[in-house]
Amino acid sequence: MAFIQLVEVRTDKVDDIMKLDQEWRQATEGKRTLRRSIVGRDRNDPQRHVIIAFFDDYDSAMENSNLPETQEFAEKQGALAEAMQFIDLDVIDDAT
Repeated sequence: MAFIQLVEVRTDKVDDIMKLDQEWRQATEGKRTLRRSIVGRDRNDPQRHVIIAFFDDYDSAMENSNLPETQEFAEKQGALAEAMQFIDLDVIDDAT
């Protein structure tokens, strides 16, 4: 079953987080299981950002999460954020 993780991040340092993301992508080339990600900014609250991360399934998301590079990224990202909230979703319908 496909799996999506939503991450709500409050920060005024999104450019720094995006730079960290690019470094993470380079460091995890060929290892990461993330299939796609989208980053959005709230038009009504410019410090609120939502990241939508797509995985084949929950197990592949956990494999990605356990990469040392992901652990390092998460630590650095957390230091740049005022607050973070994670929502884990099993996809039960995808009407594309």
